Amino acid sequence: MHTLAQLKSGKLLGIKRLQLVESLTEFPMEILTLADTLEILDLSNNLLSSLPKEIAQLTHLKIIFASNNRFTKLPDVLGACPNLEMVGFKSNQIVTVTGESLPQQLRWLILTDNQITQLPEALGYRTRLQKLALAGNQLKRLPKSTDQLLNLELLRISANQLLAFPIQVLNLPKLAWFAFAGNPFCCNEQKQHAIPMIDASQFELQEVLGQGASGIIYKAKWAATANQDKAYPTEIAVKVFKGEVTSDGYPQDELDACLRVGEHRNLVKPIAQVTQPEQLALVMELIPACFKNLGLPPNFDTCTRDTFAAGFELPISTIKKLVEQMQTVFEHLHDKQVCHGDLYAHNTLFDTQGNIIFGDFGAASTYQGLLPIIQSTIKEIEERALIHFIDDLLSVCRAEDKEDHEYLALKVLTQ
Repeated sequence: MHTLAQLKSGKLLGIKRLQLVESLTEFPMEILTLADTLEILDLSNNLLSSLPKEIAQLTHLKIIFASNNRFTKLPDVLGACPNLEMVGFKSNQIVTVTGESLPQQLRWLILTDNQITQLPEALGYRTRLQKLALAGNQLKRLPKSTDQLLNLELLRISANQLLAFPIQVLNLPKLAWFAFAGNPFCCNEQKQHAIPMIDASQFELQEVLGQGASGIIYKAKWAATANQDKAYPTEIAVKVFKGEVTSDGYPQDELDACLRVGEHRNLVKPIAQVTQPEQLALVMELIPACFKNLGLPPNFDTCTRDTFAAGFELPISTIKKLVEQMQTVFEHLHDKQVCHGDLYAHNTLFDTQGNIIFGDFGAASTYQGLLPIIQSTIKEIEERALIHFIDDLLSVCRAEDKEDHEYLALKVLTQ
């Protein structure tokens, strides 16, 4: 993170990335002195409500973040930035988005958690767009031109006011990661899940094991006063959900999808749901410490595709085992009419024997109430994510295994 004092003194000349968090109410014009080099501008967590037209002078700018500010309109000047590819204005109060505000080179647009009621038809003509995050708005429909987004791979439209399933997305040839829960068109039938309800007083939270957009996962233990069912495991974890809308949708939809899926040997096992409505939480079986993340999330360059630690590689025998398990998970999910929405290696844990545990249902959507043709297409969309999962694993296959018949057989699945 940088300071306004550093910027004004000229100490930041030549930098490619600038981050300022200083309760800014106006855009610091000194940023323009960085025009020859600046590629990433992060003005999130300030008090900004507008950008000056001079920002178009930042001709090298590729990425701008301005989340958690006070914008009510996506600035039109963004569309004048010649090389701008990634725009992130999450958690503002944006109501209006015009065609002029959308850069021609746009690849990644994040407008999560705003108040947008409609989007311009120009959106469909930003044909480089790969990633579109719109969860937590007031959209009643998507532009008709959405069907022109032939490079779109990830779409988040959960927690909106969509009255009907957006059929424009059904024929998008590259769409693979799709979240749509929490809209009026979704089936809202109440299911009685085969999982006990318990009081939060029956367990005690311990250290944090991890956290994501929708909540925090704690290691936990049963309270001394708990009337513990003998069928429950001794070692447990608890996911405490955040109350607000996340980048993927509503936490309640995540919980409902997780419970609808039920048990599978390669999924995180739910044990009990907490009864208190003010504390949405799920008690789960503790995952053994020997399980580690299989992949790392996408970065700015890969946009939608997983990354891996430097030097990470796997033998083809392990890759084959990982793929076979994920294929059974995929079929189990869709037998239950659940689209995971985030089928990635970075949401997969594995051990040294090549066993996997798959989780993170933050982007999951149930589709049991939709027309059969839509249901089958949703499965086809997620099958592309499965193919990318296979392809990404093959990218870290040991070099000496790349002529192996098992490698070649898996490679055929990705073509």
